[in-house]
Amino acid sequence: MAAAPVTQRTGGTRAQLPPCYYEGYLEKRGAKEKVSRRLWTCLCGNTLFFFNNAKDSHYVEKLDLSAFVSLIDDGSRDRNLEAARMNLRMKDGEIKLTAPNLEARELWKGFIYSVVDLSVPTTLTLLPGQVHVLKEAVEKERQRRRAARSLARAPASPLSVPLVGEIPACFRPVSRTEAEVLLERHPDCGNMLLRPGRDGSSLAVTTRQDLNGSVFRHYRVTQKLQGGYIIDVENPIPCPTLYDVINALVEKTAGTLQPFLLEEPYEENITYISSNDENGERTLHCAPTPLFSRAPTLPPKGSERWTLRSQSKSPSPSHRSLSPPGSPSSPMRRLVLSPSPLSQKAFTEELKQKLEKRRTNQD
Repeated sequence: MAAAPVTQRTGGTRAQLPPCYYEGYLEKRGAKEKVSRRLWTCLCGNTLFFFNNAKDSHYVEKLDLSAFVSLIDDGSRDRNLEAARMNLRMKDGEIKLTAPNLEARELWKGFIYSVVDLSVPTTLTLLPGQVHVLKEAVEKERQRRRAARSLARAPASPLSVPLVGEIPACFRPVSRTEAEVLLERHPDCGNMLLRPGRDGSSLAVTTRQDLNGSVFRHYRVTQKLQGGYIIDVENPIPCPTLYDVINALVEKTAGTLQPFLLEEPYEENITYISSNDENGERTLHCAPTPLFSRAPTLPPKGSERWTLRSQSKSPSPSHRSLSPPGSPSSPMRRLVLSPSPLSQKAFTEELKQKLEKRRTNQD
């Protein structure tokens, strides 16, 4: 019996996956599995991701096709007469797959071979429109791999000079190439970020704007011996702090450049994956949580000073600016270091109400 290829059983999300070229239901059975499992399968990049159903956002298994050997037809009969079987051979084993019909099998073979070989196979029975879609998938995969190689070759840029004062929220410890990818991938989060310079002894500001495509600019920011920073352009701009560096670029461009503020998403529920001992099916579960009112959460120690102030109730995202502690107010939206009495007051009021309610019940 052939060994089973290694499939990673991790529950990542669709939002984290490479671009999807083809998807649909497949019955999957490894060499060590007794029964087949019907899984929604997505070919994303050069990896197969398996979901329990089409609506799931978390995959239960994935199979990297970098160890791909071949994908050949299996002429054995299936209980479903329309189904079409095939054998996916990897360097470390074999997986049996079953497509719902012959056309779906040809498409799966076409997409997998196209992604692995970066060329459209000529031995399959495909319509002209399907061949055109395969060519588009090949081009997208080539672009994805080029981008991945450029990120892998990007030199590390450790910052050897200690920073003076507070660091703006738009600072990211990334390389020049990674900064461009971040700004292009999240255009709604701002178009300017602060990062370490290539030499490790300076900083840089990377900006992105649209002019028939992305236009990137990089500005060197050096630290003065006597304190403060300089934006190293033709007419150098002295700035006391890094906040002033960002604000200077915002003001010089009349608010066109805005600091990059990316809010990372967090899970709202605790989830886990379990396996059925009888049929081997893996299911994503949501852990039960007790029903109780959520008390106001206090910010972590050291960060309670960060509050967001604005002169209007619904500020426009085009008016964002970072300010250091004690800086004068501005018509633009600023991120200010100052006490946050609102959260403390709300927490104190709720605590008083609970104590009064408890005394009343005891009486």
